[in-house]
Amino acid sequence: MEVNGEIIELDNEGYLIEPNQWSREVAIDIATEENLELKDEHWIVLGLMRDFYNENGIAPDVRHIFKQLGVDLDISKKEAKAKLFSLFPYGYVQQACKISGMRRPRGWSTG
Repeated sequence: MEVNGEIIELDNEGYLIEPNQWSREVAIDIATEENLELKDEHWIVLGLMRDFYNENGIAPDVRHIFKQLGVDLDISKKEAKAKLFSLFPYGYVQQACKISGMRRPRGWSTG
């Protein structure tokens, strides 16, 4: 994939090989490949994921995202879970992790 003249390497499933190459433009290109148009609530989730990654060096567990999304949107954890899967209908690992620039998590529950 090429974004703004920079080659962005993806694995055979479309995940970034190097998460530090992520940018909003990369996210938009990956989301387009996933047939998603990113709206404000998508960016909230992607921001939560990127912040966690930048602080901890790993992708956040989906339960962390449910909890924080609930706080940020002032909704219950159950509503946050439903919201996350309405935003990313193919799931947390399949779409949210991919679009947020995470490497593909191995052996994870998708929530």
